[in-house]
Amino acid sequence: LISWMDGIDASRSAVSRALSLSNDAGGAYRRVGISPGGIAEMFETYPKSGFHRNDEAALLKQRNGIFKLALKHKLPIIPVYCFGATKMLRRVQLPEFMETLSRALKISLCLFFGKFGLPIPFRQKLMYVVGRAILPPSEATNALTGEQFDIVVQEMHEKFCDEIVRIFNNNKEYYGWGDKTLRII
Repeated sequence: LISWMDGIDASRSAVSRALSLSNDAGGAYRRVGISPGGIAEMFETYPKSGFHRNDEAALLKQRNGIFKLALKHKLPIIPVYCFGATKMLRRVQLPEFMETLSRALKISLCLFFGKFGLPIPFRQKLMYVVGRAILPPSEATNALTGEQFDIVVQEMHEKFCDEIVRIFNNNKEYYGWGDKTLRII
């Protein structure tokens, strides 16, 4: 089903290949949407110990791969936050080994429920907020050495995290989440 919608594997090689392909219509690059938190992010929110109902989490601190690819392909990264997505289903807290097993198998092994205790999402208004583009430097990225490349990647990563926090904080009141906080983990 996902492949019918032109979905691809989230591996570095598959994303890099997709970004390298030109669109037949005009030579424009393909756009790739990535949820950097992946499976791990599902386990990093309430009801996990240390989290409160009013905490939202974005698993970004150790996610540099998308910035390396953006720099390699000289493409901007557009931060997007979706308000309400975490309220569509509720998750049962399972033993910690399930998180480890999920990551190893690259599938989600969590119990979640919605309406009537079934995997039918609760009715939830969603609001997508788009932030400012994080642009790779205009100088030749091919000339960057390993250490210089890593520094630019880290700068892009920090700008992205700052922008996600900015768009969350600037828009949470509009969504009715004025009491919520976003934790970058």
